[in-house]
Amino acid sequence: MSEAGVRKQAGSGIRNLRLKGLVFAVLCALPLYGSVSFWLRGVTLVPLVAYGVVSVLAFFLYWSDKRKARSDSWRTPENVLHAVEFAGGWPGALLAQQVFRHKTRKVSFQVLFWGIVLVHQVFWVDQIFLGWAGGFLP
Repeated sequence: MSEAGVRKQAGSGIRNLRLKGLVFAVLCALPLYGSVSFWLRGVTLVPLVAYGVVSVLAFFLYWSDKRKARSDSWRTPENVLHAVEFAGGWPGALLAQQVFRHKTRKVSFQVLFWGIVLVHQVFWVDQIFLGWAGGFLP
């Protein structure tokens, strides 16, 4: 490969990383804003803590599952991964998918994963922009 080709590939990788970082930041903006506003209004600290703690758990579950996949060991069931994502761990799961390149090509897994992300986004849009009309939290 020519030197220009190598530079072109490296440059596209940086742009791709920037785009992924931007998408990650945009997706995390609503849950972060909503969770912090709940905390500052004295409603509850649970969403803020849950997103942080469960995301770390999701990240390590993905890491463990990827390691087990490579060694052909017992794997973490997909329903466990999805349950952790639904419980607030989707940011950690999204980060782990990109870092470990794990579960990114399985379409059925990705459809459910992005459905979970969408549910979280819709919840926070309702809570923040629609006057907290959903009745989920005071």
